Amino acid sequence: MLNIVLFGPPGAGKGTQADKLVAKYGLNHISTGEVIREEIKNNTPLGQSVKDYIERGELAPDELVINMIAEYVKKCGECAGHIYDGFPRTTHQAEEFDKIMKQNGFSVDLMLSLEVPDEELIKRLLLRGKDSGRADDCNEGVIRNRIEVYKAQTAIVADFYDKQNKHVAINGIGTIDEIFDRLCQEIDRIKK
Repeated sequence: MLNIVLFGPPGAGKGTQADKLVAKYGLNHISTGEVIREEIKNNTPLGQSVKDYIERGELAPDELVINMIAEYVKKCGECAGHIYDGFPRTTHQAEEFDKIMKQNGFSVDLMLSLEVPDEELIKRLLLRGKDSGRADDCNEGVIRNRIEVYKAQTAIVADFYDKQNKHVAINGIGTIDEIFDRLCQEIDRIKK
């Protein structure tokens, strides 16, 4: 089973690339952001508890996200593997994720980090906001805050996987297919 953490700042293209990787490798796509947005839309207790954080461009509290992922990992059955998109977002989450995976007989095989300059991220997110209507993609101030939160709290997670020799930085500029090819080269390298 192949377990990949797909990493990068908001607007780096994680969701787009995850969809292509799922189609090519038969992996399950676990997007914590999608799950949280669905919970907010459905006005569930989890959704209510994280809504204010998300609207300010902040991260959801670690324990809520860790518990959500732990439940998923416990339930996941046999498959080709998983792409974790948007998780882990803090070093604490990464440490807990390793424990959860180990308890269930799994491990993270690779962390692929999409690297994109800030101004390109802002441009992409504002464009996405016009199509999606997502409030957190329509306000440049909120977008800039999300990028700063990513740099301060999330980017350091790459160091955690770097120490395990599992982190690979991927140039996130180019066409969707060019970026996809770069990701596939790294996945194919560890699958051999």
